[in-house]
This record gives sequence, C-alpha cells and structure tokens, in this order.
Amino acid sequence: MSAATPTLPRLDALYARVAERCRTGYWTRLVPVLAVLATFTHIPSFLRPVWSPDEGYLATQARMLSDGGVLYDTVVDRKPPLLPWLYEACFSVFGSLSLWPLRTLAIVAHLVTAVLLASIARGRWGNRAGGAAGVLYLMLSIGLSPEDTQAATFEVFMLPTLVAAFRYAERRRWLAAGIAVALCSLTKQTGGAVLLPVLWMLYQDARLRSAPWRSALLKVGFGFALPITLVAVILTKPKGFLFWVVTGSGDYASLNGPWLQMFGRALGNSAILLAAGLGFLFPLGHRLWVRLRTGRSLPVRGESHGAVSDLWVWLVSSVVAVTTGFHFFGHYYLQLMPPLVLLGVGAVSVSAVRWKPVLVYSTVACTAFWALAVAWPGQQMSQNNQVANTVAERSTPKDTVLVWGMHPELYWLSDRKPATRYLTAGFLTNFSGGKGGADVGEQYSVPDAWQTFDKELSTNGLPEIVVDDSGSAPYQPSQVPKIENLLDTHYQVIGAYGDAMVYRLKD
Repeated sequence: MSAATPTLPRLDALYARVAERCRTGYWTRLVPVLAVLATFTHIPSFLRPVWSPDEGYLATQARMLSDGGVLYDTVVDRKPPLLPWLYEACFSVFGSLSLWPLRTLAIVAHLVTAVLLASIARGRWGNRAGGAAGVLYLMLSIGLSPEDTQAATFEVFMLPTLVAAFRYAERRRWLAAGIAVALCSLTKQTGGAVLLPVLWMLYQDARLRSAPWRSALLKVGFGFALPITLVAVILTKPKGFLFWVVTGSGDYASLNGPWLQMFGRALGNSAILLAAGLGFLFPLGHRLWVRLRTGRSLPVRGESHGAVSDLWVWLVSSVVAVTTGFHFFGHYYLQLMPPLVLLGVGAVSVSAVRWKPVLVYSTVACTAFWALAVAWPGQQMSQNNQVANTVAERSTPKDTVLVWGMHPELYWLSDRKPATRYLTAGFLTNFSGGKGGADVGEQYSVPDAWQTFDKELSTNGLPEIVVDDSGSAPYQPSQVPKIENLLDTHYQVIGAYGDAMVYRLKD
C-alpha cells in the first residue's frame, strides 16, 4: 500500500490534465460540431430507398455475393472491390432490405473527410482555417444534384482515403501515403489520381530539404503495390480483376459520343458546384485574376509562393480524374471538393476577406441544396416501385428476372435474383449513360458476353420475368435482335409503367 500511495497524486494530476484538455481542446470542440453538420446535411439520404442506379447495382451485387457469387467471375462490374465488399458486410450484419447502414457509413465517411481537411488547413493557416475547412467541406458536399450527393456510392467512400493520402504525404509519412492511395484506388480507379500530388510533395521535399528521395519513393511504391497485389492475387481472381478493373473499360471510356451533350453536362455540373462554393471560390478567383493581370500576388500574411503548389497539383489531378471517360456525371465532381475547399480556405486566410460573408453565403447555399434534396421529384422512384411490386407479385423468390435497361435497383427492390451476371444492358451493348447511340449494339459488347449470357440462360433456365426498361434508348429490343427474338418467342406483356414494359414467361 505504501508503495502505491505516492502514485495517487500523479494519477489525479493526469486526470485533471485530461479533463482540462477535453474542456478546452480544439478537436473535442470541433469534431462534435462537424458530426452534427455531417448528419444534418445528409439526413435527406434516408428519405428514399434508392437514390441512384449505382446504389441499386451495389445492393444487387452484395446479395449475389452473399448467395455465393464470385466477384469478377459470376458477379461483375467495372469497379474495384472494396465498396461491393462493404455492402456485402453490411447486409450480412443488418440484412439486405434497407440501405440505412450504408447511408450511416456515408455520413461517417464525410465526417472523416472533413476532419482530415480541417487538420490540413489548421497546420497551414491556423485554428480558424481548420474549423472553416471542415465546415465548408460538409456544406459543399451536398452542392450538386441530390442523386449525386445523397447516395452512398463510390466517390463518397473514396474521399477519406483520398484526403488521408495527401495528409500523410504532407507529413512525409510516405509508406502510409502509398497505402492510402492504394485503398483509394481500390474504392474507385480515379482515386489513384491523388498519387500525382503525393509524388509532387515527395519531389519538393527532396529538392528543398535534400531528403533521400529514393527511399521515400520506394516506400510510396511499396505501400501502393502491396494492398492492390493482395486484393488481386489473394482475394479475387487476378485475370478477372485486371480485366474488369483496368483493361476492360476501354470502350466504356471512349471518346465516341454526342460531344455537345457531354460538354453541356460538364458545364452544367461545373456551374452548380461553382454556385455552391462561390463563397470561398470568389476570393480564390479574385487572387488568381489579380496575379494574371498584374503578374504579382496580392499581399499576404506569411504565405510563400510555393505554399499551395501541392494543392494546385492535387486540383489538376482531380480535374483529370473527373474528365476521364468523358461522362461528366455529377457524382464525379465530389473528387474536386477537397482541393477546392483547401484552396478557398487558404485564399481567405491570407487575404483581407472576412470569414463571415463566406460562411453566410455557404450556409444559404447549403440550405437551398438541402431543401432541394428533401423536395426532389420521385417520378422514376415511383415507377421503379410499381415495376418492382409487379415483378414480386408475378414471380416467386426462386424465379429469376432479367432487367433489360440501366436500372439494376429493380432487382433489389423486387428481391429477385438476376438471370445473368450482367446487371445492365451496357455490358451487352456498350451503352453508357450520356454517351448517345454511337458504338452501341450486340457487336460492341464486352468480349464473349453474349456467349456467357446464352450459357447462363441455358443452364439456369429462362427468367420468369423480363423488364424492358430501355424506353427509346439505342439498345431497345428492336435494335438488339437477340433480345427482340427472346421476347417475341417466349414472353407476353403483363404490365406497362411509363416507359417500362414487364413481360412474363408464356405458359
């Protein structure tokens, strides 16, 4: 007892210090605020069962995997495996009838992203800038179409590791940076673009500090290669992983398509994002304009000319990532948000601009986008529910279904098994949203896709229900003889809902 007694004052002092830091600590005050804001901005995500076809695809994939499917073999997609596995894990714990666990995890992903951005900004421009970066990111994170920002899809879960890679590189933790880039790439391929600013910071560090760049580069390379190798070789079939994640997306990302439509989508989503972030992007644009017009920067408080070069490299790499494939979907633009927020926060922090108008504008814009999400029209969702209810009523859980279209959520909503591993018509026709009718047809399918499709129908039997969700798309049955012949020979119409036709196998 006597030996232990002297330690009690020390424990009391330690407890007092911890309690004091909890009361006055920067993060203990900021993180709860960010958590509340992350939750509030994404409450609308819980208002409908599915926000986008990507969610429906992931949910259907997860069910197929839970039933014994093999990723990149009997379950296929042109995406890396981490998010399908996360969906599968959530379904195994919480069941597969709702996406609320994924929506909750999406809020956590946004919160982690905000905290990491706050850490980066705080290290560069001080406490106030750190808090502003976290808050502004969360308000900007819903600054696109609600279908792009409220869905629990690839870009949302890619962002934490994206920002972590930059943060680790900033602190010269090269091995961790490489691992973070790999995890980001295994969530979505374009996340690998963050490797460019990581290497830029490595180069700058070697040039300015005469640091041993070879060992740092080796650490980045090893950290990047190890997780990808483990996933490709151990957890999936290497050949299938290479094809579906890397080499098999060439036609999908081709330049053929309606350029005017693609340009309009790119310009439209860029304008929406600009409007959402104008509060902090205007000071950034003003600084750039002054520099271009006069050849010199505005007077700043303690900023060196190279202080934000890594942020500009990050932004450029993100622009390249968004441009890849020339689809310009709104959810692609989520990848631009972290570097834009940091550049905007930096511009405000080192200038005479006050934070109040920046935060007021961002709050107003965030409120408008939040209200838009709450009131977002649900015609497509209503049609999908009607179709799914008909499919469920006119089939049994043992029956299979074929959805000929681009709405794989119909499989999940109807709780019926797909008749094929190809969950959208795109794999069999090379159609992709926003690309028009160029190079669309049976002859442009994924190699051997039709042979595999025929084999699946021959082995498992014809699907009990076929949903033609093609509407007037260039892959409608009249343009695809094999599907037209299948429907004419074996099926009869049992329902029509908007532009969707429901067929049932003839008796």
